[in-house]
Amino acid sequence: MHGGRVPSWLAERMTRLGAAITENIVHHYGSSGFFSRISDPFWFQALGAVMGMDWHSSGITTSVVGALKRGINPRARELGICVCGGRGRHSRRTPDELRSYAQNGKADGEALVRASRLTAKIDNNAIADGFQLYLHAFIVNTEGEWVVVQQGMNGPAGLARRYHWHSKAVRDFTSEPHTGIVGEHQGMLMNLVDAKAKPAQEAMLEIVRDNPERTLQEARKLTLPAHHDVREANVDLKRLGAVLAIAYERDLRDFASLLLVEKLGPRTLQSLALIAEVVHGAPSRFSDPARFSFALGGKDRHPFPVPLATYDESLNVLRGALDAARIGDTEKIDGFRRLDRFTRMVEDRFDATARFDEVIRHENAISKGLGGRSVFDDRERPRSLDAQLRLF
Repeated sequence: MHGGRVPSWLAERMTRLGAAITENIVHHYGSSGFFSRISDPFWFQALGAVMGMDWHSSGITTSVVGALKRGINPRARELGICVCGGRGRHSRRTPDELRSYAQNGKADGEALVRASRLTAKIDNNAIADGFQLYLHAFIVNTEGEWVVVQQGMNGPAGLARRYHWHSKAVRDFTSEPHTGIVGEHQGMLMNLVDAKAKPAQEAMLEIVRDNPERTLQEARKLTLPAHHDVREANVDLKRLGAVLAIAYERDLRDFASLLLVEKLGPRTLQSLALIAEVVHGAPSRFSDPARFSFALGGKDRHPFPVPLATYDESLNVLRGALDAARIGDTEKIDGFRRLDRFTRMVEDRFDATARFDEVIRHENAISKGLGGRSVFDDRERPRSLDAQLRLF
């Protein structure tokens, strides 16, 4: 578990970037495409990392959900997506928020409320892993398709565990309904919704009978290491090397800028290439979510401070492309897909493996010139000069 709050200078940018990434995905793949991504625990962790949260922080769940809710809900009807619930008291508002959203769409509000309650009950009670839920987010579209992202806390162990659900993957609430579970390995646990736990499935509803021990074998699991910093072993250096090559090799950079129809500096291109991968990458591309922290750093300086100048320029490029697409000019927004394909080609055809320690030294060397900032810098400022924003 990691405490603290997301500072306002990062939370506001995360809101804008989260909304822009969501809009980009919906533009190309529809709301179902967004749901298939956010129900994947590896993609979710990469999303948090690319937005400037520390890749390993349990706070990724709360901060990403909060940023998406603030960024998406004001445009819920336009995007066809609504984020309900949240942390603590916000989770208790989920039923009312679902009913309100369903009134103007095709979704069955009461069916959504039932799904919300069942997913919470299962993860809080039927998976006897010692984690008590404190965050429940229910994301729904106008057709009634939904994703649940919720997180539990094991206070004595100081650990958090995140659970992912996607309505398209739930054939039976009582038989392996999760799309993914994230947390540190703690050995065997009782899982009453394992498909092999048929004798105990009545206990899922009544929480009273046989509880055979089962491991969570079928859900896609992301197990995070104990250390907080980004280490070489956490990153696919060939994948990162391809991103750095198109950013810093002059000929490759010029061609990549041409694909985006923008004249960009190397640091912004590095950021946008990783953002493009979050939008367009296949699920297998997110096995090393720590790599995406090389887009915009991390608030705790892991792997380096957040470069605010790069963050703002990346937002401006992405926002400009989305605004143009809304009036029918898709050349720039389509450029992100071309950039992602070009990065894959460089990865396949060139020997561009990143030198991890050199990359970290370079990022720290240029950090000050790019407005690099972390929460440690904030602690040196008078509190009255830098208000903090609560996660919700």
